Amino acid sequence: MRVLVIGSGAREHALVLAASGDPAVTALACAPGNAGTASMAEQLGVEAADPEAVASLAKSWQADLVVIGPEVPLVAGVADAVRKAGIACFGPSAAAARIEGSKAFAKDVMAAANVPTARSEVVDNPARLDAALARFGPTWVVKDDGLAAGKGVVVTTDYDVARKHAIMLLDGGHPVLLESFLDGPEASLFCFVDGHTVVPLLPAQDFKRVGDGDAGPNTGGMGAYAPLPWAPENLVDDLVERVVQPVADELVARDASFSGLLYAGLALTSDGPQVIEFNCRFGDPETQVVLALLRTPIAGLMHATATGKLAEHPPLEWAGGAAVTVVIAADGYPGKPRTGDVITGAEIEGVLHAGTRRRDDGAVVSAGGRVLSVVGTGKTLKSARKHAYETVEKVHLAGSHHRTDIALKAANGEVGAPTVKQRA
Repeated sequence: MRVLVIGSGAREHALVLAASGDPAVTALACAPGNAGTASMAEQLGVEAADPEAVASLAKSWQADLVVIGPEVPLVAGVADAVRKAGIACFGPSAAAARIEGSKAFAKDVMAAANVPTARSEVVDNPARLDAALARFGPTWVVKDDGLAAGKGVVVTTDYDVARKHAIMLLDGGHPVLLESFLDGPEASLFCFVDGHTVVPLLPAQDFKRVGDGDAGPNTGGMGAYAPLPWAPENLVDDLVERVVQPVADELVARDASFSGLLYAGLALTSDGPQVIEFNCRFGDPETQVVLALLRTPIAGLMHATATGKLAEHPPLEWAGGAAVTVVIAADGYPGKPRTGDVITGAEIEGVLHAGTRRRDDGAVVSAGGRVLSVVGTGKTLKSARKHAYETVEKVHLAGSHHRTDIALKAANGEVGAPTVKQRA
């Protein structure tokens, strides 16, 4: 099987790494890729968000399967163009990708499917903002209604901060989504979805804030771990039954059948699980830990999903133990990052590339905000953390920063799912 992965981040590096271990894969390419994917896949140039360009590349390279990593190409309809060219594609149509591309659409789908989620209100006019803010908070949750790469969200107890962020979005022509704040630990659940068929992966937890102790602004993600040692035994089955399956069924009913990876971001509250958001693709950095534990050959699994045969696929197989990933970010991130700095240690096993490129002299340099994802595995969460942070110490990037507390509370037994209130 000839597999073409579209994207250039650590998620794509993780997908390429996993696919390289699938015995069914005979050729592997990544477009546009990065300095890490170049070591195990052919690098091809393409504008990832251009549907016709990606479809043309897939045809000329004679791909049997195209895997689209990021959300922007999916929302732009790249998967539709690839399928129109007669090539199997892992990734939803533009119609189904609206589950991430428009938070208002996602809320409408959840309401129709009776899926629990935060109370919300869309504001598209500054004149309505103050009255709407008064109906929420404290704490205020203010989101960009469209794609914002994880950085369009502000969660704050400060009314002025919430209002300032909302005004900034509105001034930029972006509708604002206000949501009620959800208590309880967060969890991410990835599911392979093929129409009505849903196959869940291991749950994970990521860390959005830039600093230790969840301090500072939101980012695209500073680390993650899997599985969740504190989660109830039936958590995944419960989430599939109450959240993912109803949404998959509702999308089919709307003639927007989902094919690919549907990602539910959830808060496990005292009122039960509540959806924070849906994404239409593998999340980053959760992908790095989930795929580190998956033993089922991934290319065959993605091809079965892309060709409508997911229901026929054998049950998934997992390694025991745990995985932790720590993101190394460039100086300035999540603001404007400094780029062009030389990285040493980037070739070490367990180091996945995101914002990197190789200079003409052969040196690997930083080329983005989240530069590397360092993955550690172990028999326990504590040993996986130790492995990850030992590897982090072997990597050097001038001015870089990373969180030192990824999975720490979970490893110490300090995280627990709340007791769900009994309904009258």
